[in-house]
Amino acid sequence: MSAEREVSLSSGRECASALRSEGFRVTEIDAGPDLPARLAEARPGVVFNALHGRWGEDGCVQGLLEWMRLPYTHSGVLASALAMDKQRSKEVFAAAGLPVAESVLAPRDEVRARHVMTPPYVVKPNDEGSSVGIYIVDAAADAPPALSDEMPETVMVEAFAPGRELTTTVMGGRSLAVTDILTDGWYDYAAKYAPGGSRHVVPAEIPEVIAALCLDHARRAHEVLGCRGVSRTDFRWDEAKGADGLVVLELNTQPGMTPTSLSPEQARAVGMSFGEMCRWMVEDASCDR
Repeated sequence: MSAEREVSLSSGRECASALRSEGFRVTEIDAGPDLPARLAEARPGVVFNALHGRWGEDGCVQGLLEWMRLPYTHSGVLASALAMDKQRSKEVFAAAGLPVAESVLAPRDEVRARHVMTPPYVVKPNDEGSSVGIYIVDAAADAPPALSDEMPETVMVEAFAPGRELTTTVMGGRSLAVTDILTDGWYDYAAKYAPGGSRHVVPAEIPEVIAALCLDHARRAHEVLGCRGVSRTDFRWDEAKGADGLVVLELNTQPGMTPTSLSPEQARAVGMSFGEMCRWMVEDASCDR
């Protein structure tokens, strides 16, 4: 039901295929209002959660699975809810000493009426992923953004963090690698999912000290939110500022799971095939996450 339905379907198809190749019996369920009945009928040994966005990534379906006592993959209720709430997760990161960009929550109508922060800044929903509903306000902008009515009533306004787009996957408490995401413009929905929208360099060709910081920050972010299984933390790095130019943007508890997605690419870079990664996630599944 989320804005990331198509991405979820893609992850689901790819993971189901990979798990079958690993010898598992797989039942694919398109999550809708009848999900509890479908799960009760299927009686799975493990639920592989391939959902992205609201309801599937924010603690809702995790709570259902806990209630039904069905072992599942990825993070539990609290970590999922925290990570999906960008502002609250940033407050947790900052309290743990991780670098984040300044941000505030503000009413949509107020953001339309005036600059609530000195440009440049970014306006985004506080609880969506995949760069859904992103507005970039340039330093020279003489007017606030004309936000769509589809934007939520309260939005996040975040200081624009210039520089390169880096990301690191954590799997079972281990940071895998750093990817440098190259694109001609903003890393938006199209750049993430359209063919040729972006190019991924893994391992990233960056100074060792920056790579080490990304690996450390991603692991710490995973831990302080209480994540389980696989997560992915996104960064921006301003090369001109060196180590001081690295900021944590957000953590994804349900990163994309197709063979060419960022996290599977990083697993492959450390010697793990897509099928092996999916198998690990199933074997890691549990309740009480």
